[in-house]
Amino acid sequence: MSLPEDEERLLPLAQRWPRASKFLLSGWAATVAELATFPLDLTKTRLQMQGEAALARLGDSARESAPYRGMVRTALGIVQEEGFLKLWQGVTPAIYRHIVYSGGRMVTYEHLREVVFGKSEDKHYPLWKSVIGGMMAGVVGQFLANPTDLVKVQMQMEGKRKLEGKPLRFRGVHHAFAKILSEGGIRGLWAGWVPNIQRAALVNMGDLTTYDTVKHYLVLNTPLEDNIMTHGLSSLCSGLVASILGTPADVIKSRIMNQPRDKQGRGLLYKSSTDCLIQAVQGEGFMSLYKGFLPSWLRMTPWSLVFWLTYEKIREMSGVSPF
Repeated sequence: MSLPEDEERLLPLAQRWPRASKFLLSGWAATVAELATFPLDLTKTRLQMQGEAALARLGDSARESAPYRGMVRTALGIVQEEGFLKLWQGVTPAIYRHIVYSGGRMVTYEHLREVVFGKSEDKHYPLWKSVIGGMMAGVVGQFLANPTDLVKVQMQMEGKRKLEGKPLRFRGVHHAFAKILSEGGIRGLWAGWVPNIQRAALVNMGDLTTYDTVKHYLVLNTPLEDNIMTHGLSSLCSGLVASILGTPADVIKSRIMNQPRDKQGRGLLYKSSTDCLIQAVQGEGFMSLYKGFLPSWLRMTPWSLVFWLTYEKIREMSGVSPF
């Protein structure tokens, strides 16, 4: 039953527009987490690009002159060769991406949990429903955010291109969007969307599913209450599981998004995510799929911690029920 218009106007914004409020709150929390952990994301992306066997087809000039070795040396190399602030190169599209991505996935997951699937009378939410909900939420959020993710990945590699003597592709975020749009059209902004949503489905199965399951297990089966301790423990678990499940798809996604393209916007190195997977395993070995795992895990864990603690807190401050 709807409330009279006068009474509805007196309600807090979070109750008048619950989905919009959750979208904005999750975007705010994601921005805080992204700024705090972005250098690890940049390091991870650089590691995933090194030793790319498919580059041999473009000739020796496309090969790396001095590949990095390991997470620490990669980060130090960026600081020494490009400058400290370059650790945040590409952070603007990353923030754009997370506002759309996190907002989309959180709203989708909660809608599926509360409306489509529903909880049992004892507030229990079956694991299989959580898995499906997490994967679907990741697909929706990532598909919406793919253009910003594409720009982020390509801008993260600009500093490396400069060191290799290659011309820079973009003058800034908006120029990157405009150039990709002019060269590949609307479809060009969704380059790599298939491996991207595959990764997002796996990551959110790890992140959303693990956080939701662990949190409610602790609340319902242990003396712990719905507080910062429970949120912290749940987020640490979700960050680890998300890294294990998502790193291989992340490697494939980054390579497809960063590959050179012809005038029609078609990739010159890989025909599809499956082709990229096969070339990586055959040319570099199975463990190439876990290149950048350490910085990915070290980033995902604090990112998850900062995001969930911030998100739960601002929900509480805004009068929105806990996740």
